[in-house]
Amino acid sequence: GKEALRGEFESTLAIHSIIGSFTPKPNGWGSFKALPGVHYYFCRFYELAEHAPKPAEFCQMVAFLHSRSESPNGKFGFHLVTYNGDLPQENGYTDTWEEFFRIGFEHMIDMNIERGGVWAELEGLYTAMIVKVIPRLLRPMETGRRSIKPALVHGDLWCGNAAINSATGRPLIYDPASFYAHNEYELGNWRPERNGFTRSYFDAYHSIIPKTAPTEDYDDRIALYSM
Repeated sequence: GKEALRGEFESTLAIHSIIGSFTPKPNGWGSFKALPGVHYYFCRFYELAEHAPKPAEFCQMVAFLHSRSESPNGKFGFHLVTYNGDLPQENGYTDTWEEFFRIGFEHMIDMNIERGGVWAELEGLYTAMIVKVIPRLLRPMETGRRSIKPALVHGDLWCGNAAINSATGRPLIYDPASFYAHNEYELGNWRPERNGFTRSYFDAYHSIIPKTAPTEDYDDRIALYSM
Protein backbone atom coordinates (compact mmCIF):
# COMPACT_ATOMS: atom_id res chain seq x y z
CA GLY A 1 0.00 0.00 0.00
CA LYS A 2 0.87 3.68 -0.05
CA GLU A 3 2.21 3.76 3.50
CA ALA A 4 4.49 0.77 2.87
CA LEU A 5 5.96 2.31 -0.29
CA ARG A 6 6.60 5.59 1.47
CA GLY A 7 8.35 3.68 4.27
CA GLU A 8 10.55 1.87 1.76
CA PHE A 9 11.40 5.14 -0.01
CA GLU A 10 12.33 6.93 3.22
CA SER A 11 14.30 3.93 4.51
CA THR A 12 16.27 3.62 1.28
CA LEU A 13 16.86 7.37 1.21
CA ALA A 14 18.26 7.29 4.75
CA ILE A 15 20.63 4.42 3.96
CA HIS A 16 21.66 5.98 0.64
CA SER A 17 22.53 9.26 2.39
CA ILE A 18 25.12 7.43 4.50
CA ILE A 19 26.58 4.92 2.05
CA GLY A 20 25.29 5.58 -1.46
CA SER A 21 26.96 2.63 -3.14
CA PHE A 22 25.25 0.14 -0.81
CA THR A 23 21.65 0.65 -1.91
CA PRO A 24 19.82 1.80 -5.06
CA LYS A 25 19.18 5.53 -5.25
CA PRO A 26 15.47 6.09 -4.54
CA ASN A 27 13.96 8.37 -7.16
CA GLY A 28 10.39 8.80 -6.07
CA TRP A 29 7.13 7.44 -4.75
CA GLY A 30 3.49 8.48 -4.94
CA SER A 31 0.01 7.68 -6.24
CA PHE A 32 -1.32 7.49 -9.80
CA LYS A 33 -3.94 10.16 -10.49
CA ALA A 34 -5.59 8.03 -13.16
CA LEU A 35 -5.62 4.87 -11.04
CA PRO A 36 -7.21 5.47 -7.62
CA GLY A 37 -5.68 3.33 -4.90
CA VAL A 38 -2.66 2.40 -6.99
CA HIS A 39 0.74 3.61 -5.81
CA TYR A 40 4.35 3.45 -6.98
CA TYR A 41 7.95 3.54 -5.81
CA PHE A 42 10.88 3.57 -8.20
CA CYS A 43 14.65 3.55 -7.83
CA ARG A 44 17.74 3.02 -9.92
CA PHE A 45 17.85 -0.34 -11.71
CA TYR A 46 20.77 -2.77 -11.30
CA GLU A 47 21.65 -6.08 -12.89
CA LEU A 48 22.33 -8.44 -10.00
CA ALA A 49 24.75 -11.35 -9.85
CA GLU A 50 23.33 -14.62 -8.60
CA HIS A 51 25.85 -15.30 -5.82
CA ALA A 52 25.72 -13.91 -2.28
CA PRO A 53 27.96 -11.07 -1.08
CA LYS A 54 31.24 -12.13 0.50
CA PRO A 55 31.23 -11.74 4.29
CA ALA A 56 34.23 -9.39 4.65
CA GLU A 57 33.14 -6.67 2.22
CA PHE A 58 29.44 -7.00 2.96
CA CYS A 59 29.90 -6.74 6.73
CA GLN A 60 32.31 -3.85 6.35
CA MET A 61 29.53 -1.91 4.62
CA VAL A 62 26.88 -2.94 7.16
CA ALA A 63 29.19 -1.87 9.97
CA PHE A 64 29.85 1.45 8.22
CA LEU A 65 26.10 2.09 8.00
CA HIS A 66 25.63 1.30 11.68
CA SER A 67 28.60 3.27 12.97
CA ARG A 68 28.23 6.38 10.81
CA SER A 69 24.48 6.89 11.13
CA GLU A 70 23.12 9.43 13.61
CA SER A 71 19.59 9.46 14.96
CA PRO A 72 18.24 12.99 14.33
CA ASN A 73 17.11 13.36 17.95
CA GLY A 74 19.34 10.80 19.66
CA LYS A 75 16.40 8.46 20.18
CA PHE A 76 15.39 4.99 18.98
CA GLY A 77 12.72 4.88 16.28
CA PHE A 78 12.00 6.46 12.92
CA HIS A 79 10.02 9.43 11.66
CA LEU A 80 7.34 7.29 10.00
CA VAL A 81 5.96 3.76 9.82
CA THR A 82 8.00 1.18 7.92
CA TYR A 83 6.86 -2.31 6.94
CA ASN A 84 8.56 -5.63 7.59
CA GLY A 85 6.80 -7.65 4.92
CA ASP A 86 3.13 -6.81 5.43
CA LEU A 87 3.60 -5.91 9.11
CA PRO A 88 3.59 -2.19 9.93
CA GLN A 89 6.25 -1.51 12.55
CA GLU A 90 5.68 0.67 15.59
CA ASN A 91 8.46 3.23 15.11
CA GLY A 92 7.56 5.95 17.61
CA TYR A 93 10.67 7.46 19.19
CA THR A 94 11.78 6.34 22.67
CA ASP A 95 14.69 7.23 24.93
CA THR A 96 15.76 3.65 25.60
CA TRP A 97 16.23 0.61 23.42
CA GLU A 98 14.43 -1.61 25.92
CA GLU A 99 11.30 0.54 25.70
CA PHE A 100 11.39 0.69 21.91
CA PHE A 101 11.85 -3.07 21.55
CA ARG A 102 9.13 -3.85 24.12
CA ILE A 103 6.60 -1.59 22.40
CA GLY A 104 7.48 -3.12 19.02
CA PHE A 105 7.17 -6.64 20.41
CA GLU A 106 3.77 -5.86 21.94
CA HIS A 107 2.65 -4.38 18.64
CA MET A 108 3.78 -7.48 16.72
CA ILE A 109 1.87 -9.81 19.07
CA ASP A 110 -1.25 -7.61 18.94
CA MET A 111 -1.16 -7.64 15.13
CA ASN A 112 -0.84 -11.43 15.08
CA ILE A 113 -3.79 -11.81 17.46
CA GLU A 114 -5.83 -9.38 15.39
CA ARG A 115 -5.14 -11.36 12.22
CA GLY A 116 -5.15 -14.91 13.57
CA GLY A 117 -7.09 -14.86 16.80
CA VAL A 118 -6.13 -15.53 20.41
CA TRP A 119 -3.74 -18.38 21.16
CA ALA A 120 -3.64 -19.40 24.84
CA GLU A 121 -0.03 -20.59 24.78
CA LEU A 122 1.06 -17.36 23.18
CA GLU A 123 -0.55 -15.30 25.95
CA GLY A 124 1.58 -17.05 28.60
CA LEU A 125 4.76 -16.59 26.59
CA TYR A 126 3.83 -12.98 25.88
CA THR A 127 3.69 -12.13 29.59
CA ALA A 128 7.00 -13.87 30.27
CA MET A 129 8.68 -12.02 27.41
CA ILE A 130 7.44 -8.60 28.51
CA VAL A 131 7.96 -9.03 32.25
CA LYS A 132 11.12 -11.15 32.36
CA VAL A 133 12.99 -11.83 29.12
CA ILE A 134 13.14 -8.39 27.50
CA PRO A 135 14.18 -6.51 30.68
CA ARG A 136 16.70 -9.23 31.57
CA LEU A 137 18.45 -9.18 28.19
CA LEU A 138 18.18 -5.53 27.15
CA ARG A 139 18.27 -3.45 30.33
CA PRO A 140 21.86 -4.35 31.32
CA MET A 141 23.14 -2.68 28.13
CA GLU A 142 21.72 0.64 29.33
CA THR A 143 22.43 0.32 33.06
CA GLY A 144 25.12 2.10 35.06
CA ARG A 145 27.72 3.57 32.75
CA ARG A 146 26.59 1.52 29.77
CA SER A 147 24.63 3.04 26.93
CA ILE A 148 23.60 2.21 23.36
CA LYS A 149 24.00 4.61 20.46
CA PRO A 150 21.01 4.34 18.11
CA ALA A 151 22.13 3.00 14.72
CA LEU A 152 20.24 3.06 11.45
CA VAL A 153 19.41 -0.54 10.52
CA HIS A 154 18.09 -2.01 7.30
CA GLY A 155 15.53 -3.79 9.46
CA ASP A 156 14.88 -6.86 7.28
CA LEU A 157 18.34 -7.90 6.16
CA TRP A 158 18.45 -11.48 4.89
CA CYS A 159 19.84 -13.11 1.75
CA GLY A 160 16.70 -12.22 -0.22
CA ASN A 161 17.38 -8.50 0.35
CA ALA A 162 21.11 -8.55 -0.36
CA ALA A 163 22.93 -9.18 -3.64
CA ILE A 164 25.91 -8.25 -5.80
CA ASN A 165 25.90 -5.41 -8.33
CA SER A 166 27.05 -7.29 -11.44
CA ALA A 167 28.60 -4.13 -12.92
CA THR A 168 30.87 -3.40 -9.94
CA GLY A 169 31.00 -6.68 -8.03
CA ARG A 170 30.08 -4.82 -4.84
CA PRO A 171 27.27 -5.65 -2.37
CA LEU A 172 23.83 -4.07 -2.57
CA ILE A 173 20.96 -4.13 -0.09
CA TYR A 174 17.34 -3.22 -0.82
CA ASP A 175 13.72 -3.50 0.44
CA PRO A 176 14.58 -1.98 3.85
CA ALA A 177 12.26 -1.48 6.83
CA SER A 178 14.52 0.92 8.66
CA PHE A 179 14.61 2.56 12.08
CA TYR A 180 17.25 3.57 14.62
CA ALA A 181 18.02 0.56 16.81
CA HIS A 182 20.66 -1.34 18.74
CA ASN A 183 23.07 -2.27 15.95
CA GLU A 184 23.00 -5.97 16.89
CA TYR A 185 19.28 -6.06 16.11
CA GLU A 186 20.29 -6.29 12.44
CA LEU A 187 22.03 -9.60 13.12
CA GLY A 188 18.94 -11.27 14.56
CA ASN A 189 17.68 -11.90 11.04
CA TRP A 190 20.96 -13.67 10.24
CA ARG A 191 20.47 -16.31 12.92
CA PRO A 192 18.02 -18.66 11.12
CA GLU A 193 19.99 -20.78 8.65
CA ARG A 194 17.25 -20.38 6.03
CA ASN A 195 18.13 -16.67 5.76
CA GLY A 196 21.49 -17.46 4.21
CA PHE A 197 24.04 -15.87 6.55
CA THR A 198 26.61 -18.24 8.04
CA ARG A 199 28.74 -17.77 11.14
CA SER A 200 31.41 -16.15 8.95
CA TYR A 201 29.16 -13.09 8.55
CA PHE A 202 28.84 -12.67 12.31
CA ASP A 203 32.60 -13.03 12.71
CA ALA A 204 33.30 -10.50 9.94
CA TYR A 205 30.87 -7.98 11.45
CA HIS A 206 32.27 -8.28 14.95
CA SER A 207 35.83 -7.96 13.72
CA ILE A 208 34.79 -4.34 13.04
CA ILE A 209 32.18 -3.64 15.71
CA PRO A 210 32.67 -5.64 18.92
CA LYS A 211 29.81 -7.35 20.71
CA THR A 212 27.92 -5.10 23.12
CA ALA A 213 28.53 -5.61 26.83
CA PRO A 214 27.54 -7.68 28.68
CA THR A 215 28.89 -10.09 26.08
CA GLU A 216 27.73 -13.13 28.06
CA ASP A 217 24.16 -12.20 27.04
CA TYR A 218 25.03 -11.88 23.36
CA ASP A 219 23.73 -15.23 22.09
CA ASP A 220 20.44 -14.81 23.95
CA ARG A 221 20.04 -11.25 22.66
CA ILE A 222 20.49 -12.40 19.07
CA ALA A 223 17.94 -15.17 19.67
CA LEU A 224 15.52 -12.53 20.98
CA TYR A 225 16.14 -10.30 17.96
CA SER A 226 15.51 -13.22 15.61
CA MET A 227 11.88 -13.59 16.73
